Amino acid sequence: MTSVRQFQVTVDCAEPERVARFWCEVLGYVVPPTPPGFATWDDFDRSLPPEQQGSAYACVDPSGVGPRLFFQRVPEGKVAKNRLHLDVRIGTGMVGAERLAALEAECARLLPFGASRVRLLVADEHNESCLVMQDVEGNEFCLD
Repeated sequence: MTSVRQFQVTVDCAEPERVARFWCEVLGYVVPPTPPGFATWDDFDRSLPPEQQGSAYACVDPSGVGPRLFFQRVPEGKVAKNRLHLDVRIGTGMVGAERLAALEAECARLLPFGASRVRLLVADEHNESCLVMQDVEGNEFCLD
């Protein structure tokens, strides 16, 4: 049996480029190189049939370690809690006030990019603190 070596995370959204660029800021990802024969992604997008223009966008980890994120336009909006969310590992190895300070600093950095703070989940006997947030289209993620 073969094991999976790579995977892509696909996100349904209304504005793929906007959401992808938000996640580039969150994760330090970049937009991948354009397809051969195109100087820019806008040039590539204009080459598509009108109904496909703006329908997808991607971002990648420049180190090649993290998964590719792919954003695809869908007609319906988000109506309920995510069934899957990303945990952005900010406070790994930190506890108490040090961890909270790191989470709060990252939250403050992301707010100008369109993130929204939802709630702080404080540490208990089983889990360290984490901060629940939303991206530019309301998809939840955690600063962990």
